[in-house]
Amino acid sequence: MGTVGSFPPEKLIVGLLFCDQGLAGIVEKKLESLFGRIDCRSSIYRFSDISTYYDAEMGGKVNKCFFSFEACVDPSRLVEIKLLTNDMEKEYSRQGLRNINLDPGLMSHGRLTLATTKNAPHRLPLYSGIYAEITLFFARKDWQSLPWTYTDFRTDVTKSFLREVRTIYLKQRQSK
Repeated sequence: MGTVGSFPPEKLIVGLLFCDQGLAGIVEKKLESLFGRIDCRSSIYRFSDISTYYDAEMGGKVNKCFFSFEACVDPSRLVEIKLLTNDMEKEYSRQGLRNINLDPGLMSHGRLTLATTKNAPHRLPLYSGIYAEITLFFARKDWQSLPWTYTDFRTDVTKSFLREVRTIYLKQRQSK
């Protein structure tokens, strides 16, 4: 019989979709107030060039960037984190339409897990209506896609950011 133990801490990342650069700055500060210091930021790219899915709801061409946070977290907090980011989306919405979209996830040395409210066959129900999805896994010295991996997570800009964050995470884990 296996012994029950605690989970190793994982690296929190959050993807931010936005049209308004000023609002993105406000949201970044709010994320830091909730989750601590940001230790890595991706470049901003035009998400609408990959998918126009959010353009109508958000009222224009959508940009995306990612953040990772210095403090690693217990992965059992993923639902709590997703509920907090959902509350932020509501706070900054207008007439029921989002001005921002926040996608939190957790990185371990070998996987990137995203939280979502959408059910699908490859997603595991956690609680409070939140599901978890392994979006990428690390093998052969890089992040590998799965059949359901979102298109923007397959791009070089996203994978480059995730490689950088993984390096930071592995150094953090070595120092513990």
